[in-house]
Amino acid sequence: MLQVSEESNGSVREESSGSAREGQSQRVVRDEAYYMQDGSCILQVENTLFNVRTQVHRTLLSKDSSLFSSMFELPQSDQPVDGSSDDCPIYLNGETVDEFKNFLWVLYALPHELSHVTSPQIDLERLNRLIDIARVSFKYHFKSIETWALDVITEHVNRNSPPIFSLPAIPHILSGSITATSIASTTMNNQAAAVTNPQAIASNGALVSRLMRLAQLCGHEHLLNTMITVLRQLMSFSIQYAHLAMTLADELDLRSLRGIAYFEVMQKSNAVVARSSFSPTGGEDPAGHAAMIDAEGRLIVSHEQKMRLLTGYYRLSMVWERLRSTPLPLEHSTACGATWHQHGCTQCWLEFWKEKTKSDSVLQHGLADVLGRLRAVAKEFGRWGSATYMHTDCRAIARKMIQDKIKMVEDSLADYFVDEA
Repeated sequence: MLQVSEESNGSVREESSGSAREGQSQRVVRDEAYYMQDGSCILQVENTLFNVRTQVHRTLLSKDSSLFSSMFELPQSDQPVDGSSDDCPIYLNGETVDEFKNFLWVLYALPHELSHVTSPQIDLERLNRLIDIARVSFKYHFKSIETWALDVITEHVNRNSPPIFSLPAIPHILSGSITATSIASTTMNNQAAAVTNPQAIASNGALVSRLMRLAQLCGHEHLLNTMITVLRQLMSFSIQYAHLAMTLADELDLRSLRGIAYFEVMQKSNAVVARSSFSPTGGEDPAGHAAMIDAEGRLIVSHEQKMRLLTGYYRLSMVWERLRSTPLPLEHSTACGATWHQHGCTQCWLEFWKEKTKSDSVLQHGLADVLGRLRAVAKEFGRWGSATYMHTDCRAIARKMIQDKIKMVEDSLADYFVDEA
């Protein structure tokens, strides 16, 4: 008897067994929609039988060099042919009945039915159908269907209207007696409240998690990068989204997300507590991990996450101390060397750095908030104006130097939150 099982990486394994599958305690039923009387290949998912037509399992099910293509070529013993009867079906493990029905739906769907999931008006039910189609297609190597489903999902995620996430948008500014600033502020506050309510966090978190895992599983870079962008938007509104980003980054080994997620949580240290024996009140987080909010509303992190946060805080603090005490080296422009006294230009830069790295606008950021402090330094430099003794070209070089340092720290954030071996 043939069984198809799923490996941890989403691939499948074919096994032949001479006995019926153990532990089959539920009564086996025929699916009302996809147990076809003229079918000739019987598949069993959980306790449900599917019977697909000959032309389907010899053409559609064998397309794209799929797993089914090789399955039908497996040598048969003297026992009844696998898939030939209800008593000898091909067992498919690793998906639910609903997931497999969604996969079969796309194989049999008519053009007008397919338009229901590709039209701009998408809802969560149809989006979940596409996710099931993509995942099952990946598992059984239906590359063309997998690519189609992933591309449609990505298009829906990128579409601004209607949004599938509860994301605050920049409000349209109206004219009138009320100022545009007050309208924008009120609208954004209302939208921020909407995106941080428990229902929105649960809904957005579950959908983000499922889509990111799907994109990582299928190696779909466009969808994965899109989801990282969505999650980065969300995490600025609630530490719970930042925790979700941190956890998904660890689970999926996403370096580009790990740094910014840990950095965001690190700056909320007074709202973070390590997991212990007390009973949290928040239930499970949107990704299905352990509960994440304690009775005082503080974020609960694992021991490993706590150690990474502490490591990152220490390393980034040391980075700032080195920056503060050792100004960025200024490379003078050619014009400065020809027409200006370079020593005076250098001294002006050193005095600026020494003074502004201790200014209130810089020190209001946390000790480990290197990015916040560097951006404050950049603003101070912009306000420095022309009343300095630096050559104009050298000032442009210095401005770019600060921005390059900010970019370098951003790109390497993940490295600061890695435990030393």
